[in-house]
Amino acid sequence: MQTVLMEPETEMQTADSKLLSVRVNKIKTLADGIKSFELLGENLPEFTAGSHIDVHVQSGVIRQYSLCNDPRDKNRYVIAILREEHGKGGSKHIHDHINEGDTLYVSKPRNFFALNSNASKHTFVAGGIGVTPLISMLQEAEHRGDAYHLHYFVRSPERAAFVDSLEASIQAGKVSVYYDSEGSCPSLDALFSDFEVNEQLYYCGPTGFMDAMARATEHWPAGTVKYELFTAPVADETAEQAVNTEFQVHLARSNKTYTVNANESIVDALAKHDVIIDISCTEGYCGTCMTRYLEGEPDHRDTVLDDSGRENYLMVCCSRSKSDVLVLDI
Repeated sequence: MQTVLMEPETEMQTADSKLLSVRVNKIKTLADGIKSFELLGENLPEFTAGSHIDVHVQSGVIRQYSLCNDPRDKNRYVIAILREEHGKGGSKHIHDHINEGDTLYVSKPRNFFALNSNASKHTFVAGGIGVTPLISMLQEAEHRGDAYHLHYFVRSPERAAFVDSLEASIQAGKVSVYYDSEGSCPSLDALFSDFEVNEQLYYCGPTGFMDAMARATEHWPAGTVKYELFTAPVADETAEQAVNTEFQVHLARSNKTYTVNANESIVDALAKHDVIIDISCTEGYCGTCMTRYLEGEPDHRDTVLDDSGRENYLMVCCSRSKSDVLVLDI
């Protein structure tokens, strides 16, 4: 199976790193432990279905959240956040300390999870809070008049966000909701044992769900399955670990060459010379540090770009170089 996280759209690639100031206009409880935050601002950049933003929670803490409102909305972003008791503290801080009227700073939207415009049918699969990026995607599919179906797996009715807003689609047979607590969840292997010509499948959810979906769709044709991760995947302890070696990065625009030592990232090596690249996750799953390269052979270690995207870009927070010199478009 080839799981595909597409190269972002052109308008997203050239977006600068200037932060946007937004006001928290409305906070709503969607389900147990899940709140939505409506963010308003002037001249907010438009976004496409499947986009996410970086939210600067507090000093040094940045989290990525999917935009779950209609892409046709103007000057409004809506995110939905699960309060994770055993997380790193970002979601708890937002739930417990961010109030209506507060100001937040966010990045411009980026999209590595866009709808396939050539698909004749879109199949969306969500596990719990993984439904958030899919909400805007199915709204866009509805606007286009495309065929689609959302399979929404959730622990219990009390934990199911967006069900009220999805009621019309549920009644129309376009959305199916399955509850673990009621024993109504079908087998993923059985549900996705077959596929249609030109069908595109998209899935998002917690780690166990993602692993199960990967197994259930491994027989699907290359390019027909896309997913989005919450965090970097857990390394396989049985897999052979890559050995880091020293290499050079040449910056084409400034005609400068610097050494990246075996124990440092490209980002860290450049920062020593006051070449600052925005980063967020540092593990290659958020897309913040995507950089174009011009020559050399990158050692890609991200989970964002597909094969096509990797022909031109790399994530400099985690990727390295197989060649002695890597030329970056910086």
